Amino acid sequence: MFFALKGDNFNGNTFADTALKEGAKYCVVDEEAYSKNQNCLLVDDVLQTLQRLATHHRKQLNTTIIALTGSNGKTTTKELINAVLSTQFKTSATQGNLNNHIGVPLTLLKMTADIDIGIVEMGANHPKEIEFLSTIALPDYGLITNFGKAHLEGFGSIEGVIKSKSELYEHLKAHNKLIFVNENDATQLKQTQGYDHVFKFGTSANSDSKIEIESTQPYVTLKYKGQLIHSHLAGTYNFNNIAVAIAIGNYFKVELHHIISAIESYIPTNNRSQILEKGTHTIIMDAYNANPTSMIAALENFKQLENNHKVLFLGDMFELGATAEDEHQHIVNYIESNDIGTTYLTGENFYKTKVTKQGILKFKTFDDLKEELKQNPIKHKFILIKGSRGMALERILEVI
Repeated sequence: MFFALKGDNFNGNTFADTALKEGAKYCVVDEEAYSKNQNCLLVDDVLQTLQRLATHHRKQLNTTIIALTGSNGKTTTKELINAVLSTQFKTSATQGNLNNHIGVPLTLLKMTADIDIGIVEMGANHPKEIEFLSTIALPDYGLITNFGKAHLEGFGSIEGVIKSKSELYEHLKAHNKLIFVNENDATQLKQTQGYDHVFKFGTSANSDSKIEIESTQPYVTLKYKGQLIHSHLAGTYNFNNIAVAIAIGNYFKVELHHIISAIESYIPTNNRSQILEKGTHTIIMDAYNANPTSMIAALENFKQLENNHKVLFLGDMFELGATAEDEHQHIVNYIESNDIGTTYLTGENFYKTKVTKQGILKFKTFDDLKEELKQNPIKHKFILIKGSRGMALERILEVI
């Protein structure tokens, strides 16, 4: 079935005839001129129809839905939860990061009647988006990975981020559904205060699932129920992503050996906290996306890792609106205060920052950085690569 969606630069209605010729059984259109035969279903609004159909389908399924949102780590957390639960249940999860007003309906519509648990990732860059996605998915359980300085252009402030992400909490509370709460996150505790239908995890002995961090050199190792769990994820910030997957596995009574196997078998992809070997270099590739919170977390983790030949490649952080200049300067100030290693900053925002110490090089474009690396190659380095998706800093691998 072809849904004729519209975008800024296209009108899906114009493809309806082609879709039928290519094998679509039906086309859903919202312009009468393109409703040419009985296989074209004319509706008022195709997108709204897609969303309503997804909710209708979700109601027909006897499937438990877990929803998650947050500023950082959503996709990694979703994949870890799916890895754990799929050892004992038939699961279906958001593909990639199809987590918006189109992706969430598509995620629901691909679920079949035999799915036990569906894991639905929800993304947002404006208020009321999570509230709206919650009314489409109607989750039975939910969690927020964290609250950070992401999409400040749309949310306005960190307070706006907290309020908007917490729309998932408000939906779950209104329907008396269960919330998974990270006890180590003061904001999560505050936002769920007074609500009893929670399952808490964290390093506290009072947690419903007590999970401790053992090491991050270089991968995260955790301790749970007396067992060490060795992940393939770099960065202290991934501890919470792994911990919530363990906690959810515990809640759904997944056997311990299955939980351990799932976490230890998970290999990150798509430039998310991967450790790579390239020539003479060891690289932490975390270039899928970046915001001020995740950038500082990555830098703090990299600072703690034991190596005397560190190099930073950092790219601009997008969607920060009026705060962009201050936030990029804050990153530079952090680097200067901590002396982590030689630093290459790329992008228009980083190029505008004030640098007072040697060892920090600025480049307006990637081509400028590329030229520098060709003229002055680096060898035998321990490298962190971090930047927003639009910077595509994984291109550095081709240069070094």
